[in-house]
Amino acid sequence: MFWDKKMETLKSKDLESLQLKRLKTTVHAVQDIGFYRDQFAKAEISPADIKTLDDVEKLPFTRKQDLRDGYPFGFFAVPLKQIVRIHTTSGTTGKPTVVGYTRKDLDTWANLIARNMTMIGVTEDDIFQNMVNYGMFTGGLGFHYGAEKIGMTVIPSATGNTRRQIEMIRDFGVTTIHCTPSYAMHLSEVAEEMHEDLPTLKTGIFGAEPWSDTMRHTLEERLGVTAYDSYGMSELFGPGVAFECPERNGLHIWHDSYFVEIINPKTGERLSDGERGELVVTPLVKEAMPLIRYRTGDVTMLMEDGCLCGRGKKLARLTGRSDDMLIIRGINVFPSQIEHVLLRIPEVGNQFMVYIDRINHLDEMTVEVEINRSHFSGELADLAKIQKKVVKELHDTLELRTTVKLVEPGSLPRFEGKAKRVIDRRSDM
Repeated sequence: MFWDKKMETLKSKDLESLQLKRLKTTVHAVQDIGFYRDQFAKAEISPADIKTLDDVEKLPFTRKQDLRDGYPFGFFAVPLKQIVRIHTTSGTTGKPTVVGYTRKDLDTWANLIARNMTMIGVTEDDIFQNMVNYGMFTGGLGFHYGAEKIGMTVIPSATGNTRRQIEMIRDFGVTTIHCTPSYAMHLSEVAEEMHEDLPTLKTGIFGAEPWSDTMRHTLEERLGVTAYDSYGMSELFGPGVAFECPERNGLHIWHDSYFVEIINPKTGERLSDGERGELVVTPLVKEAMPLIRYRTGDVTMLMEDGCLCGRGKKLARLTGRSDDMLIIRGINVFPSQIEHVLLRIPEVGNQFMVYIDRINHLDEMTVEVEINRSHFSGELADLAKIQKKVVKELHDTLELRTTVKLVEPGSLPRFEGKAKRVIDRRSDM
């Protein structure tokens, strides 16, 4: 049983004492990393200067580019012979980020995921189908070992072959699934085509990309699951950093293992609870690759109110990553906002693509969205009416004029991993 009641419900004073102890240990550990030795010397600080949790503000931020600059092993704090596994990010925008793990790191990570899954009521009696990539992506093996810690029956189905995935859910009596929300939506479409109801499913764990509450309700209706949000990042172990409890109102981050700050992304100033900004995390229990004040780029806030489950402060569900945010004619737009609008319009489907262009020195956004066949009569007048409705709904939410193109059902790409729904072509012009 992985309900660590004592640790997960520590009183503020005891939690702060534990965090400070682990922070000091982490600051000492990063002295073996050249980047931090140089940064500490420039700032004229040493581990001895960390006497309270507030002293963390004296420490430098770490950015993803810093990790890329340290490629491949520049951020390892232990000899390579102690590294028993390596994962990397995709590296689609440059050198990948390399993450190493000691044996203890892997056990710590698996325990965190087991705590998350136990929190939502998953037990050894459940059958778990893990429909994410098992390669360098951390989501596959991370959840796999966490589920095995609990004692679940694990089906490492990975990605692809959606019809076979559905057959396995049916034949093996799968109760719990894990995948990206966009793939879950595709799974529900194929199950509908196959006339499969999947009655044994009860729990869906979805993460790796922002998704809206509208998508949550749609997935629950179509798959018959209770849907939970999972947050993680390779640099912080992988998945398992934060997770929804059964209240499903914000994500619990394990404060015994991560020290959390919310900052103004432009000034670096720390913000108060209830103020939305960029999530900065210092992992407190990593051996191979400890980090200091890692700027995740994710936009959220620490919630002011407590939780009925008794665990610590929660993060608000993520709006998106600051580097995913689009600035269109001075207005901030997240893809999850577009998704939220489209999913509440019954005349269109759940698949869409967004294209950003610069025309005559002005930014223009075009949204392609599939028509919902069951709401389309085939008349041109109906098409025009649907298009006008989508334009209005997007404008009302985004306060931005958009071009909307309706396309045939099934014509837009489906994604097995993280969805790539935005194509920004402004840099090509």
